Amino acid sequence: MTAAVIILLAVVAFAAFMGLVSSVRVIQQYEQGIVFRFGKVQLRHVRRPGLTAIMPVADRMQKVNMQTVAMSVPAQDGISQDNVSVRVDAVVYFRVVDPVKAIVNVQNYNYAISQVAQTSLRSVIGKADMQALLSDRATINAELREIMDEMTEGPWGVKIERVEVKDVSLPEGMKRSMARQAEAERERRARIITADGEYQASKRLAAAAREMSKEPASLQLRLLQTVTEVAAEKNSTLIMPLPIEMLRFFDKMSGGATHAEPSRPEAEPELEPLEAVAESPALPPVPEVESPVLPPVPDVEPVRTLDEDPTGVAAEYKPYQRP
Repeated sequence: MTAAVIILLAVVAFAAFMGLVSSVRVIQQYEQGIVFRFGKVQLRHVRRPGLTAIMPVADRMQKVNMQTVAMSVPAQDGISQDNVSVRVDAVVYFRVVDPVKAIVNVQNYNYAISQVAQTSLRSVIGKADMQALLSDRATINAELREIMDEMTEGPWGVKIERVEVKDVSLPEGMKRSMARQAEAERERRARIITADGEYQASKRLAAAAREMSKEPASLQLRLLQTVTEVAAEKNSTLIMPLPIEMLRFFDKMSGGATHAEPSRPEAEPELEPLEAVAESPALPPVPEVESPVLPPVPDVEPVRTLDEDPTGVAAEYKPYQRP
């Protein structure tokens, strides 16, 4: 009898110990605990981080992670507003702000947020053009976050903190077209820069030419400098022309008189009086030239006709002579 009582007391003590152990819970700093008592949420008993206890049989506690979660959204195929096929993927950053709503109002909030992100991403792709998807991603991200946050924060207690578009994949044909466009744009800029440089260089050269024209010796110095630069290569043959000063000297010598004294019009010749003309010596007489005597024309026999030659063939053909 005593042994049976001892065994019974031991069993009761062990059951009480196991119940005490099962009623003690540890909640991490980044978690919160939701207590269900006979299936009903105890709103006043949301457990904070630390050591807590619940009723072994009546209560059931579920922990909710309050950290920010980064969820990758699978790549979605869509057609942009300008009829370009694109493939876009994104990443969503969210956290639970109301653990009761996150547990009670939605069965699996992680899966639900993933589906909302995919549908919202397709919707935004259809309303944006390709240029906005490539260059204006801040606007796309803000629009995605606003759409998703409106659907999740109120009913589910999940706050969408940030949405980022990771990659935008374009068709190969579109990539080649954009590459050609970028190449043409770079070539246009290069030509503009080259033309601008040539324009500025021409202005500088014109100013230098004006300054050098004021001092003739500077032209000779510039020529010598150019010869020195060319001779440094040691792969050319130089033929030195006459110095510029010598050419200018000959030019001055040849045209000096013309430039010094202006040309005067020649005086008209004076006419001789009639008496002087009458007394001028007579010209020699023109000799007479005898005309050549032509030889006499020989007599030509007349051409026989068909009447005179009954055979129809002349015995001898004579050229016709004009009488």
